[in-house]
Amino acid sequence: MDNLVANNIVEITVENFQQVILHDSREKIVLVDFWADWCEPCKDLMPILEKIAGEYQDSMILAKVDCEKQQEVAAQFGIRNLPTVMVVKDGQPIDGFAGAQSEAQIREMLAKYLPQPEDEYLEKGMQLIAEGNYQEAFPLVKHAYELNEANLEVKLLYIDCMIETGSINQAKELLATIKLVDQDNRYHALNSKIELAEQASQSPEMQKLKEAVEQNPNDLQLKIDLAVQLQQAHKADEALELLYQVLLKDVNFGDAKKVMLDMINALADGDTLKSSYRRKVYSLLY
Repeated sequence: MDNLVANNIVEITVENFQQVILHDSREKIVLVDFWADWCEPCKDLMPILEKIAGEYQDSMILAKVDCEKQQEVAAQFGIRNLPTVMVVKDGQPIDGFAGAQSEAQIREMLAKYLPQPEDEYLEKGMQLIAEGNYQEAFPLVKHAYELNEANLEVKLLYIDCMIETGSINQAKELLATIKLVDQDNRYHALNSKIELAEQASQSPEMQKLKEAVEQNPNDLQLKIDLAVQLQQAHKADEALELLYQVLLKDVNFGDAKKVMLDMINALADGDTLKSSYRRKVYSLLY
């Protein structure tokens, strides 16, 4: 294993201590593993640490300290129990643990300091959102969410993209899964956004159209008019369902087909509404 990932696994000695612990820890996090040959839990832990180090060669160094041979180094850190693992950044211990830990526990601790698979997509998505481009941000943020659904930052951004691209009901459902402890200002801002979108869909003009559709269920043009209004109020899911009902009655009625296809194409790539309604329309047409 050492040979495979030798570029980021090092044995700490008095000679290289300063280089690795003080200098290299400015560029990467250094995971210092204090062990000894007589320590059985140390031997169980080491392959786990080596495996994780192998996955993060660009952002992490695994520094092993054999406490039998490097007593001076162990003394500098005040090590009393083995195994002990420390996370060092910018020359300072910032985290760690003593005793046996599972791989899941170690990964959970390191997640705070190591880049995560979703970070790249999140960063690109945030740049597009800062430019007001929610359409292009949507698939990137959705992918980030699928990579790590537990990442609160990603979840909130995904909900924001859903609201801005018209999936209000889906946004509400996902927002409802956020725990009370995580309901910060961003959560409340998204809640307000949803409320505003729902108020827009309850405007007097919209209410009139809805009532007209209820009173005249066979008036397909009224349904198209209502669908257009709903889409403008960020209610793409309701708008598409209405248009689909029109096409089920008469696939060639007015401009229903064109309006629906335009509406589908306007949805963000990766939006489940886009793929599901595209399939539904094509099954009617072909």
